[in-house]
Amino acid sequence: MSAQSKIRRTTVPQIANRKGGEPIVSLTSYHAHTAAIVDKYADFILVGDSLGMVMHGMDSTLGVSLDLMITHGKAVVRGTQKALIVVDMPFGSYEESPQIAFRNAARIMQETGCGAVKLEGGSRMADTIRFLTERGIPVMAHIGLTPQSSHTMGGFKTQGRDEDSWPLFEADAAAVTAAGAFAVVLEGMVEPLATRITKQIAIPTIGIGASAECDGQILVLEDMLGLNEWTPKFVKVYGNLGPAIEQAVSDYATEVKSRAFPGPDQVYK
Repeated sequence: MSAQSKIRRTTVPQIANRKGGEPIVSLTSYHAHTAAIVDKYADFILVGDSLGMVMHGMDSTLGVSLDLMITHGKAVVRGTQKALIVVDMPFGSYEESPQIAFRNAARIMQETGCGAVKLEGGSRMADTIRFLTERGIPVMAHIGLTPQSSHTMGGFKTQGRDEDSWPLFEADAAAVTAAGAFAVVLEGMVEPLATRITKQIAIPTIGIGASAECDGQILVLEDMLGLNEWTPKFVKVYGNLGPAIEQAVSDYATEVKSRAFPGPDQVYK
């Protein structure tokens, strides 16, 4: 048996069992090449609907379609061997009813080969989460700042600044846990609230703009690589690749114009 054939993907129960243990590492990825790199280090990879903004130049995630998520999900699955692949359910694909959510989630899993789906919403989506998990669809929940609801939230605002609102977020976390979610993303949430929720619930919390006390962390890959002109406060830029790429493109353009490229080493004699 080859070494490659021995590799086993991380499973949903393995992620769920990391509660309170070694922190869970996660990043987004949208295509096979970067997914293959991230796969070496991440416990799970999220094919996030943020791809609408990052890859397709959209103003928000609301224009992302189910077909688009499936296309990118297929690419990430093809490019990986080890990480659990989680695919976002886009806006409009799960809110109408649990039955429609199941139909669309099943299609995502069947067509991409991913291991789980993620959907936004706390208490209001608990019945849908329960409906899916009872029928064999593993669900990662997402509460706090939920980008698909940015219009009703009045924009991308940090959640929980008013301590009087904390019980609502705590109730959301408890509801998705009781409904069967195997993990929950806490996004754009003040640190003490995220820490408090992490201690209260029995499933792993995955922080993004939350707390180091969460059971894991996730960032958008392009943000942490410095490929975007602006990044949120919660992003640490680990590689400033934007200027490096621009310099490489500039050097290429200069050599093409001067006929220095292709040189002797790049042509066939």
